[in-house]
Amino acid sequence: MNLLVERSKDPNLPSVNTFNTFFYPKLCSNGYYAVRRWTKKMDIFAKDILLVPIHLGMHWCLSVVDFRKKSITYFDSMGGKNDKACQALFDYLQLESKDKKGKELATSGWTLHSKEPKEIPQQMNGSDCGMFTCKYADYITKDKPITFTQKHMPYFRRRMVWEILNHKLL
Repeated sequence: MNLLVERSKDPNLPSVNTFNTFFYPKLCSNGYYAVRRWTKKMDIFAKDILLVPIHLGMHWCLSVVDFRKKSITYFDSMGGKNDKACQALFDYLQLESKDKKGKELATSGWTLHSKEPKEIPQQMNGSDCGMFTCKYADYITKDKPITFTQKHMPYFRRRMVWEILNHKLL
C-alpha cells in the first residue's frame, strides 16, 4: 500500500492516501476518538483516493473512498457485502471533517456501495484474498478497469516479490 502512495506522486495518476490494517478494527471497536490522532499530519481530504484495507479474521477486503466521485466502495473477492464498513467510514469522514477542518462534510451526493461478485474478479480458492485486495488497490489507483482473474495470481505473486524487494511498482 505504501508503494501505491509513492506512485501516486505521478501527476498523471490519482493522489492516494492509505490507512494501515489496524485502522478499521480500531475505528469499529473504539470509535472515532481512538483513531483521531492517526491523521494529525495528513489531510485525508486533500487526496483523490483513500484506501482502507479490512481484515475480517481470515479474509482480506478493501474499502475505497474516492473523494472525486463522492463514493465509498467495498471490494470483496469472495462476494461479500459490507454496508457496515461503508457506513462506518462515511461516519468517520463526517467526524474527521468537523474535527480537522472545522466544518461539516457535505453529505449529499455520496454513494456507499458493496461491489457485486459479477462486478469484480472473484477468487477461486481460499488463499488469494490478500493478493486480490492488493490488485484491486493497484488497478483503482491507476484509474484502470479491474480486468485480472484468478489465473493471473501466480504472476502477480512473483511480481509483488520483485516490487517489494526493489521498492518500485511495475
